[in-house]
Amino acid sequence: MSVAKKDYKRITTKSLIEMKANGQKISMLTAYDYTMAKIVDTAGIDVILVGDSASNVMAGHETTLPITLDQMIYHASSVVRAIERALVVVDLPFGSYQSDPKEALRSAIRIMKESGGHAVKLEGGKEIKESIKKILNAGIPVMGHLGLTPQSIYKFGTYTVRAKEEDEAEKLIEDAKLLEKIGCFALVLEKIPAHLAQKVAESISIPVIGIGAGGQVDGQVLVIHDMLGMNNEFSPRFLRRYMNLYEGMTTAISQYVDDVKSGDFPNSGEQY
Repeated sequence: MSVAKKDYKRITTKSLIEMKANGQKISMLTAYDYTMAKIVDTAGIDVILVGDSASNVMAGHETTLPITLDQMIYHASSVVRAIERALVVVDLPFGSYQSDPKEALRSAIRIMKESGGHAVKLEGGKEIKESIKKILNAGIPVMGHLGLTPQSIYKFGTYTVRAKEEDEAEKLIEDAKLLEKIGCFALVLEKIPAHLAQKVAESISIPVIGIGAGGQVDGQVLVIHDMLGMNNEFSPRFLRRYMNLYEGMTTAISQYVDDVKSGDFPNSGEQY
């Protein structure tokens, strides 16, 4: 017997768990500023991730490590002011939660109070269990993140597919079940084999959002700059480009330059 799909006027953590139970796929994209967030929210996205990927696509850093807590709060605040429907999840940046659960709680509280975000996301499993529990005990929703964890790039030394070997795959499954048990409301799986992601999604009751983790999970997330084709230097297998904004914007800007240089802009109808 099929379950009628519910139309949510406002997405909450409870909504996402219901969506998984009802077989509704969850859509998730990143956003880092007011204008983009307003467009993404209006288009009907379920979850907006204010990702530490802002370090790459907004600030031009090679990794996600340099972005600070203050900068994440700035980006998250801009996004929250734009949205009416989506759930806003904010990444805790590198160094703000890994070693000290009390510091993790302070970081999460700052994000919630100063940005107005709805939840935080942390990378890791058993090794950051106490930090997650501390945050959850304060009533702050937590989304987990396993598989490829970009904040650990210097530990792994590569952005290649994770959990291809049996021991790492078993640990990932154990970590996923642990994150569910301690109270995370959802989980991101990044760049792992599709069959493993499916196994995880089927073994836990909380939603599993994939990026490079195949189609048999509960939802998908992409970086907005990548899926709109604003970044033409990044072409992983899992990325589907829905536009080529790099080419379109370059053409438009070049035309503007030509029109200014030639005196065509502004014309008589474009002045007072």
